[in-house]
Amino acid sequence: MNRRAFILGGLGLIGTAVGGGVCFVNQPKFGRLPSGDRLARIQASPHYIDGRFQCLEPVDIMTSQKPENRFLATFKFIMRDKSELFPKQLMLSKKTDLLTLPRSENVLIWLGHSSFYMQLNGWRILIDPVFSDYGSPIFFINKAFPGSNIYTADDFPEIDVLAITHDHWDHLDYASVMALKPKVKHIVCALGVGEYFEQWDFDLDKLHEEDWYTEIKLSNDFSIHILPSQHFSGRFLTTNPTEWCSFAFVTPKLKVFCSGDSGYGDHFKDIGNRFNGFDLAIMENGQYNERWHKIHMLPEETAQATVDVKAKQLVTSHNGKFALAMHSWKEPFSVMTYMSKNKPYERLTPMIGETVYIGRPGQVFDDWWTEME
Repeated sequence: MNRRAFILGGLGLIGTAVGGGVCFVNQPKFGRLPSGDRLARIQASPHYIDGRFQCLEPVDIMTSQKPENRFLATFKFIMRDKSELFPKQLMLSKKTDLLTLPRSENVLIWLGHSSFYMQLNGWRILIDPVFSDYGSPIFFINKAFPGSNIYTADDFPEIDVLAITHDHWDHLDYASVMALKPKVKHIVCALGVGEYFEQWDFDLDKLHEEDWYTEIKLSNDFSIHILPSQHFSGRFLTTNPTEWCSFAFVTPKLKVFCSGDSGYGDHFKDIGNRFNGFDLAIMENGQYNERWHKIHMLPEETAQATVDVKAKQLVTSHNGKFALAMHSWKEPFSVMTYMSKNKPYERLTPMIGETVYIGRPGQVFDDWWTEME
């Protein structure tokens, strides 16, 4: 009888754990896989091969002379020494009041990591907003640096365009986009990412979901181009069910490029040639490692990619908020300073919340990270 009770109790615990796991991954924030007409559009894409999206040049997410199980590598990463990965004080910032910012000003404001607010030719644009304390579905993984979350949805005016580069947790944050939902007029994303917004009950008339090399013309004098990047996608176990992308924001007088997450590739030169350069480039620089540099650029690759797209000014992203790699939190900033010497672009280093005026040369920003521990 005791043995039977023990077995039944064990089975009950297993059932509870399995049931809890199922409930956990079925939360809306995980999203769902594309289906129906959206899946048919995906399957018709030349970039969807053998049941998943692929980069222009097939790449491995992890490269190493000694292959290692991805989950084992993730466990080692979580358990590593973190003493240099996080700042020992609050992130320095200068919070711009977005609600009183004149719409006519062409500005870019870094919100931490890969989140940016931009005004361009009168359009208010928000890229990859993440205002949550964690860049993951689990509360103890990818905690934001203290002081890096200085903005909430309440700080924003109406958003003309919500632009999402891909579906990873540190770029597409359920809580943030749901808080912004009443303010969003247009959503721009690559193929498959619209499934999240449909599940989350956004108005589909606002959704512009397209393949690489597609122009979305929102007015006679403003277009957004969905362009390639070299990365991957997926919010849980399925790899590459949706497309990842970079963006070109184009007006008659100004052009801005946003790389999204990307390894270095020939697509940067192609984009630079297609658009004959950019006034400003937002380029990934952070969370890199030699083993995964095919999908996250090393600093020297970021510098070269900025040259390739023919950018006049550079603001870097994918840093200053989450520790997703083994380098110190300061390293992307300091190394990029060195890598940008004698380059044909002007490197700008705003704090979180500090205003950059797009297309205005000679702006001076402090090397603020040197003042922090």
